[in-house]
Amino acid sequence: MKPDQPLFLNEEQVREHVRITELIPAMEKALIDFSAGRVTQPVRSIISIDVAAATGFLGLMPALTPDGLGLKAVTFYPSNAERGIPTHTATIFLIDPQTGTPLAIMDGRLITEMRTAAVSAAATKLLAPPDAKVLAILGSGVQARSHVEALRIVRQFEEIRVWSSTLEHAKRFAQEIGATSTSAEEAVRDADVIVTVTSSKTPVLKGDWLKPGCHVNAVGACRPDWRELDDEAMQRGVAFVDSREGALKESGDLILSGAKIYAELGEALAGKVPAQANKTTIFKSLGMAVEDIAAATLVYRGSRSASKL
Repeated sequence: MKPDQPLFLNEEQVREHVRITELIPAMEKALIDFSAGRVTQPVRSIISIDVAAATGFLGLMPALTPDGLGLKAVTFYPSNAERGIPTHTATIFLIDPQTGTPLAIMDGRLITEMRTAAVSAAATKLLAPPDAKVLAILGSGVQARSHVEALRIVRQFEEIRVWSSTLEHAKRFAQEIGATSTSAEEAVRDADVIVTVTSSKTPVLKGDWLKPGCHVNAVGACRPDWRELDDEAMQRGVAFVDSREGALKESGDLILSGAKIYAELGEALAGKVPAQANKTTIFKSLGMAVEDIAAATLVYRGSRSASKL
């Protein structure tokens, strides 16, 4: 490869240079930078796709950050789960902000999976009870797996409970991670930390199941007419978001419930607002380009360093 040519990295090459332990602090910095106004990032542009036997979305996510410049193109096809292929695929383009020259083109599926879990870990680290012992996961896909890995870094769980709309998937996932497969209600009741990572368009989590003082990472329901949490859950919890502007445009959980946004997570991480960690908290995660650029930059730097050895 010539020095002036961009790097091309497939998923396995990306995997060699991304570590969840490095991603968590990188995501904290990215969120703080965003909420401090140090990032130029328009709200995700979405194109709905409805072709023969398939529906989905294409999202375009550009950002200029203190760490770099780039764009992610991501697709979401929920029906891919029935085909046995990933529901999300993505490509990330990194650009030299000084010259506009392409630096790297890399697979973004794994980055999306891992940075999402790292952001939830950052939220859990700040907002969940310090002595949290019980984790509930609603969902059994790749995001469920990555969340278990990431959250185990910031809290020492003694019990993990799993629910999925497909019982067979829930049982298999639970066996893989040493968890218990149960109903959604039984998973959530008395849990200290709850993660919703489903493709559901209607609520799977009810507010009257929530233990006072617990923390919820709400990761699915990325469209304005989709829900994972019911009205009571949204009204009962103190709501944090990654981006106010993005949440008010894309989050059905917030829009349809009328719940008030307390703060962006980056504001709380920077100490600009109290974390409210003694209350029931909800972090509504939609994902942002600044997170992708920060993660891709780690991969790019790691790859460049390795090539010089």
